[in-house]
Amino acid sequence: MSSPYFKIVGKNPLHGTVMPQGNKNEALPILGAVCLVPGEVIIENIPQISDVLMLMDVLRHLGMEVEDKGEGTFLFRNNGNLKSDLPAELCSKIRGAVTLAGPILAKTGRVFLPRPGGDKIGRRRMDTHLLALEALGAQIEVFPDGYEIKGDRLRGTDLLMDEASVTATENAVMAAVLSEGVTILRHAASEPHVQRLCKFLVSAGAKISGIGSNILTIEGVSSLKTPEKPHRIGSDYLEIGSFISLAAVTGGEIFIGDVELEDIRMIRMVYSRLGIEVRPQDGGILVPSDQKMEIIPDYHGATPKIDDSPWPGFPADMTSVALVTATQCKGTVLIHEKMFESRLFFVDNIISMGAQIILCDPHRAIVIGPNRLYGQKVASPDIRAGMAMIIAALCAEGTSSIHNIVQIDRGFQDIDTRLRSLGAHIERIGEE
Repeated sequence: MSSPYFKIVGKNPLHGTVMPQGNKNEALPILGAVCLVPGEVIIENIPQISDVLMLMDVLRHLGMEVEDKGEGTFLFRNNGNLKSDLPAELCSKIRGAVTLAGPILAKTGRVFLPRPGGDKIGRRRMDTHLLALEALGAQIEVFPDGYEIKGDRLRGTDLLMDEASVTATENAVMAAVLSEGVTILRHAASEPHVQRLCKFLVSAGAKISGIGSNILTIEGVSSLKTPEKPHRIGSDYLEIGSFISLAAVTGGEIFIGDVELEDIRMIRMVYSRLGIEVRPQDGGILVPSDQKMEIIPDYHGATPKIDDSPWPGFPADMTSVALVTATQCKGTVLIHEKMFESRLFFVDNIISMGAQIILCDPHRAIVIGPNRLYGQKVASPDIRAGMAMIIAALCAEGTSSIHNIVQIDRGFQDIDTRLRSLGAHIERIGEE
């Protein structure tokens, strides 16, 4: 059978109300954290996307019982006898399996972590994870197919991370909560999903202070307990940013519900420099139809720059969307993606649609707009580029086909169905 693809007819303004899915980047480490908690844990608002569903399969392989309660709510039952070898076949398909290293090590004293899969956006270092676990007392042996990590007795330490890696911070926190003594984690990531992971662990009896800052202090405890209340995954602010773009570039008007304004503060600031206004309203945000879509130059007319950085900076996962959005705005802007050397290579697809983009090097691209885009056949190399291509196709003249949409499904639940509810002309063609 042929692989499915999206057929999209552009130039149709999107209108209506949409609710964002649960945050994928919170759901994955929370699934790791449930391994630390004895008994039953209920997690709500889990996005049912392929990356999350595959990680649930990994948990089942390890001995966790997973029960679907419906509407994004799942019950996890930990009988305390978890295996310590992660399944290579499943882990090779998703990056998120790496977040199991810290909790499985802390619970069983050993974990074998196969080399993880995920987006092909450049090298994604494992060093920060391994160095953090090593600092807590783990011994690491490197094999061609993965890493064996042992640590019967982890001990707290004063740990300076070599980069503010989100998933490495999450691994270090999950290993440290059951370590002996106090861990001070410096240069920690502080994204909203890191904060919410820490708050979930605190609800289960962990002792963590400094949440929201880049210095976390973790006082180890002998065991965790079942939280009194279900934990609800927060809204995906990256998806919210994508819907803002979709409204703006199609000339539509969308109300996005269930928005934590603090999570999108920098996204709003960057969009305002592209001439896009977002109005807080009734627990959500309204993206009105009367947008200027004009890039604001820096003082003295200098070319402005959109660049990614750790929280509270502009999210790296939003750079692809920002780039495509800029093609529909009057003016010139430099996009600087600092983290991954292959993320911007998808711009060839957008150039083929008619965009004026100069790829300066693997990390920088100059966008000159506005551009009239035309439908093309393109393929998604990763989750975020896939959403950027959907945005480009919906504002392009004519019909586009987006292939390799398995990448998009990894990060966005029923995206075609939800876009159709806003009036988008998008069809899923073919079956796998």
